[in-house]
Amino acid sequence: MDDRPATADALIRELEGHLLVAAARAEGRAEAVRFAGSLAWLTDSQRDEVETRFEEAHLALARLSWERTARRGGELRAEYEERYRALRRRWCAAVLLGAALALAALALTTVRVG
Repeated sequence: MDDRPATADALIRELEGHLLVAAARAEGRAEAVRFAGSLAWLTDSQRDEVETRFEEAHLALARLSWERTARRGGELRAEYEERYRALRRRWCAAVLLGAALALAALALTTVRVG
């Protein structure tokens, strides 16, 4: 079996993820070059090592931030779904109560009229 996503939505999400990582890696690389450039006393091999470690640290921090954001998004979604269910229950209860009251009023008026 192949590792391709089953749906177009999954493929799009996977592609977005790769693009996001590539952008974060490019940002980290650019920042690493800027940072290492400010350290004029580094040798070329030291500069390469600093840039590599800086880029890796930047990507790790970005990934941690994405994970926190995703976790918080899941928490917020669960909270809003629960609020929606509670509002829907209250609305249904109000509609049923209103219907029962209307039926009772109709029954009372037909009994008094008849």
